[in-house]
Amino acid sequence: MTGNAMLAQIHSLPALIREVLPLYDRNAREALDDDLCCSARRLFIAGCGDSHHAALASELAFESLAGLPTEPMTALQMSRYAVDFLPQTESGANILIGISVSGEASRTVEAMLRARRVGAATIALTGTPASRIALAGDRLLLMTTPPFDFAPGVRSYVATLLMLYLAAARMGEARGQLPPSQAADVRREFTATADAIERTIAQCEEPTRKLAADWKDASEFVFTGGGPNFGTALFSAAKIVEASGDSALGQDTEEWAHLQYFCRAVPTPTFIITAADRDLSRAVEVAVAATTIGRRVVIVAPKDVPVGHVSNVTYIPFAPVREVFSPLVACIPGMLFAAHRAELIGEPFFRAFGGGRDVAGGGGISRIRTSEMIE
Repeated sequence: MTGNAMLAQIHSLPALIREVLPLYDRNAREALDDDLCCSARRLFIAGCGDSHHAALASELAFESLAGLPTEPMTALQMSRYAVDFLPQTESGANILIGISVSGEASRTVEAMLRARRVGAATIALTGTPASRIALAGDRLLLMTTPPFDFAPGVRSYVATLLMLYLAAARMGEARGQLPPSQAADVRREFTATADAIERTIAQCEEPTRKLAADWKDASEFVFTGGGPNFGTALFSAAKIVEASGDSALGQDTEEWAHLQYFCRAVPTPTFIITAADRDLSRAVEVAVAATTIGRRVVIVAPKDVPVGHVSNVTYIPFAPVREVFSPLVACIPGMLFAAHRAELIGEPFFRAFGGGRDVAGGGGISRIRTSEMIE
């Protein structure tokens, strides 16, 4: 292990899950009572950055485990547009989960306050109990994590995913969608993801380090994913931006074929992330198309998935888990690649907050935490 704080965070993830899982499960059970869960008719999940990516990655869990129509969206979309058109139903039928690890992202706080004002039940998912978002929520899903060295968000993202999945399981149980025995099985799956992440790190450490060296010349990267792993693609691209400062794009797998196919930069490294389930056939087609036009392609997929017939690609495996929970593990290769690339090219994380980039106000001139809020 080097002094790379991002790599240290990645390696800490299995221990983190084992440590916080019982507490997070208890918090979800206490915050999400039967009345709230059973009265829900529609769920919205809003956040910014990694929090939005986690929302996208959890949609399938809420719909399949809780039987609840779910719409993840950016905090700006929720606060400035969607809130004004929420379906007029009985109190508590609309639920908004607002996600902010710091609890101080102005746009997400604004979404919570405005949704609450029009009768939606609001749930704050945060790691900071005395924050603005915690105060704006009717209920609190608290996901505190033990402190660690500062680096692009790794532990916070996995913790957010874990809490969202536990919330989905709790709601499914309360709504009668998950019989108690199945709910217990689901919670055991969460415990097993710690082992899956551990195996994935061991499998991917050296391949991603080598890939970073082989592709040192690149200056832009594309990540694609489908279903819950569209969120993984966005998150992986975000880690490149934060870690090494390179241009990176996250895109839905289907959308790649409609747009990226025509880009001028032929050899752009392209990561195709698949859980080898509903999206597999399209992911393979896109991989073939990408290699045909000269892209340097990586397929990120569960170990032993039969993708060997796709020629001229690099295969980076992750330990198999059910598609619905695969974002917990599928994000590991992208994290590792970003951490290794930043170290290889000597780029400080977050561009060392130079220029207008400043920790103050949650981003300096970008005013993440001090942005004007609409009441």
